Amino acid sequence: MPVQKFIQNLKTVKGYQTQTQYMNPKSKIGDTIITTIISSNSRPIPTALLSKLTPGLIHLILSDPHLKLPKCLDFFNFLFKNQSLINFKLNLESHFILIRRLVKERKFTDAERLLGFVSKDEKLRYPFPVIASCIRNQCGESKISIKIFNMMLKVYSDGQRFKEVVNTFNYMENNGIQIDEKTCTIILIELIKCDKLELALEFFYKMVDMGIEVSVFSLTVVVDGLCKNGEINRARELVDEMVSSGIKPNVITNNIMVNACTKRWKFEELVKISNLMKWVGVDMNMETFKFLVDGFSSCGKIEEAEKIVLEMHQKGFILDAHLYNLVIHGYCRLGDVERALSIFYKMKEEGIFPNVDTYGILASHISKMGELETAKDFIKEMQSKGIE
Repeated sequence: MPVQKFIQNLKTVKGYQTQTQYMNPKSKIGDTIITTIISSNSRPIPTALLSKLTPGLIHLILSDPHLKLPKCLDFFNFLFKNQSLINFKLNLESHFILIRRLVKERKFTDAERLLGFVSKDEKLRYPFPVIASCIRNQCGESKISIKIFNMMLKVYSDGQRFKEVVNTFNYMENNGIQIDEKTCTIILIELIKCDKLELALEFFYKMVDMGIEVSVFSLTVVVDGLCKNGEINRARELVDEMVSSGIKPNVITNNIMVNACTKRWKFEELVKISNLMKWVGVDMNMETFKFLVDGFSSCGKIEEAEKIVLEMHQKGFILDAHLYNLVIHGYCRLGDVERALSIFYKMKEEGIFPNVDTYGILASHISKMGELETAKDFIKEMQSKGIE
């Protein structure tokens, strides 16, 4: 039985005449097919109708601009989940007809999901050259085509298919397809997360060489990866190199390198980083100073830590007890309790309230010196202030 005659027997679809009265005949047929199939959840699946479907008919339905996109998506999803009920496999063109419409209406999440089917799914996966050809056939040179290619980069990256990422990137470069910097940043993050640091660096340099307007965020992602890998010197050299390319670091880039140096006690490298940041005009913020105080105090350079705290105070930063505690504890570990007490009284003079850790550090070290009464006095003072 031809599809048209079969449709004539579907008069039981509620509201069909009202919903489709302004459609052309072909759209009415498509709408009826969709409505009949996707409303079959509460009744037997219309296998007779499904048997009449062909790839060409599905293409016509999915590409019909008169048929609402949500309905077409539901129709596609139903067929995708029930492919055993039709006599053929949903082909690549079916996917990209719908992907093009989804991207055009900015339904990017749904579009990415369908791209995942054709690029990552073991049963449905197509090689990239075939996908690229289909994108070009469906979208030509339009902005939608550019968006889909960039989405392909992200989909491959999310699936950790980095060989395909590189192939897609090279294809886009060779064919003059604009590459989105934000997509590249996502790829860099994924590469570093997967311990592909060298590939991330190669990818980053390729971005620069292509003339992509690389953001400081992308630079910082790579710097972070290098620093976490212990390659602080290499990170600094990369930052220095990128300055000449017009990519200036920011305080977050600086803090990542400073934190890496202080954790590993790489103070010679820290001086080089500090000089570089001064040269490019990146100032230190509260976080930078905290890393410095923590680093100097942890390795026994307590005088340096104290100088940093003093500099912070002079620059007008609002300090807390924690930073003073690091210095106090450092002097106590060196056996210089007198100097620790001097810092304690100075912080009180500056309006910084000691906390339970401050009193605990001092009481512990003073008692070890045999001055139990003095230690008790500190405990009493703490309790009298309601500090617990």
